[in-house]
Amino acid sequence: MINSMVLGFLNSILLQIPGLNPGPLGSTNPLIQGTVGSVFGIVLIAIGLNLLNAIIRKKMVDQEKIKRLLKETRAWQKERMAAFRAKDQEKIDQLNKKSAYMNKMNMEVMQSNMRPMMITFVPFLLVFYLVLPHLFSYTVALSPIPLDIIPGNFFHLTCTAEDIAKPEHVCTQANQMYLWSWYFLSSVAVSGIIMRVTKTSMSAD
Repeated sequence: MINSMVLGFLNSILLQIPGLNPGPLGSTNPLIQGTVGSVFGIVLIAIGLNLLNAIIRKKMVDQEKIKRLLKETRAWQKERMAAFRAKDQEKIDQLNKKSAYMNKMNMEVMQSNMRPMMITFVPFLLVFYLVLPHLFSYTVALSPIPLDIIPGNFFHLTCTAEDIAKPEHVCTQANQMYLWSWYFLSSVAVSGIIMRVTKTSMSAD
């Protein structure tokens, strides 16, 4: 599940690269009006894009091979950690001899998982910047609590009092959720489920 969330995070957060978009995403006169339509509309788009990503992963990635490699590397890591805790230097030296091989397998797993993303990134980017801003408003939902969970104060998932005070603000009240942030949370929420259902999860289970 953690790996699925990471993939969903990367698929969404890469769309926020500074410079790709000069201002906040959204429209003052969106095609889809109202909170309910916006909330469910974005969820459906997130489901569709994640399904497309899962289909491409299923075609491009040998899931059985990835699971086998993950099981082998995680078993080695677990055994190595146990040897460190037991201070069994002979076992540690023996396991360290396989480090280069394990690093190679980890790199193979990483490359296999990144390859589909390289194909889907551009279409997702086009949808994110050319479709969503015309369909939905700048803010699409209201959170009961602040959701500024991303470290570094670089991105806000919800509007803050400081955001509202800015001359170019698009929020009318605190804790409103931006278009991009609701899409991000929706994508992360559905990606793990879709990966499980389509058997494209990046786990050894």
